[in-house]
Amino acid sequence: MEKALFIDRPNRFTIVCKKDNRYIKAYLPNPGRLWELLLPGRRVFIKRSSGKSRLLPYTVWAVEKNGHPVLLHTHYTNTVAEELILNRLIPGLEEFSIREKESRYANHRFDFLLENRKSKRVFLEVKSCTLFGSRIAMFPDAVTKRGRSHIETLANIGGGVLFVVHSPEVDFFLPEFHTDPEFSKSLYENRHKLFISAVALRWSESLSYTKVKPLRIPWYIYEKEAEDRGSYILLIRVDNSKRIRVGSIGSIHFRRGYYLYVGSAMGSLSTRINRHLRKKKPLRWHIDYLVKEADYIKALPIRMLEPLECLISEAIRETADDSIKGFGTSDCRCESHLYWMKKNPIMNEKFIEILMEYRIERLNRISESEN
Repeated sequence: MEKALFIDRPNRFTIVCKKDNRYIKAYLPNPGRLWELLLPGRRVFIKRSSGKSRLLPYTVWAVEKNGHPVLLHTHYTNTVAEELILNRLIPGLEEFSIREKESRYANHRFDFLLENRKSKRVFLEVKSCTLFGSRIAMFPDAVTKRGRSHIETLANIGGGVLFVVHSPEVDFFLPEFHTDPEFSKSLYENRHKLFISAVALRWSESLSYTKVKPLRIPWYIYEKEAEDRGSYILLIRVDNSKRIRVGSIGSIHFRRGYYLYVGSAMGSLSTRINRHLRKKKPLRWHIDYLVKEADYIKALPIRMLEPLECLISEAIRETADDSIKGFGTSDCRCESHLYWMKKNPIMNEKFIEILMEYRIERLNRISESEN
């Protein structure tokens, strides 16, 4: 295993990293977003690719976060899960052995078919979880229709799902209801029909796991927070500088770069976001005028019961390069709710920390208050 520094991710399965003062491309066997991990300057663990089919000389295996390697190689996660089952390290599966790998059922293929001495069989799907804060891990980090379909099929046949979390620091696991509310809802509604387990692993620099810790699933946090309400951040890209007339504000010069707009909807959050993503609509709010001219737009929902829109806006103001005065502030006292950044905020560690704070770290305080 060799080490390099992460530079960029030109597509889902390729990264650019720097090793021995030269830039190299490496194959990334992980389709997740990995925003919280693949940040410029992070140390990545790479290995010479094997097999003639590999077009890139290296394969990415892990990335370092908080001083610990985080396994990124999703295919290897299944190998690890197999070892955990064989070594009786998954609570609730101690009496089961692996009857078949890559087992088919109807139109689905599940990672394992397990069987115990009483001939009871259980289909098991393994999910590699790399999204976590200081104490809570969440899955998925991107919308997964396939994952939701797996959950619903497994619930109908009495199967199970194992979440393998690649961090030794967490204590809890929850479905990521901000990004994929449908997957989260399916997991929650079928929790009594499924075997659901989450375990956290500590990885050494040689990429061998040295500790296995079962995680608790505080469903009460999901029940309290996973409503279709809360705040959102719109990530907007403008490829060429342009002047746009914005309602009563008048003409505004928008520089080339990235814009972050903070809003809220304490009812029907999904409906509000879907409206923002449509370019053809009546121009009602300040943001409608910018969205109409934008080259790219992405919504980052933050589901919560509290109206924290202004706090999120203030946090972004402190890390942004500039703000557009008076934009989106007709019903509050904030200086602005629209901010400009020269470079992509997704590659900005401070912005990612803000996103993590309101999506995950805030849930820690709910857990602590309940306990």
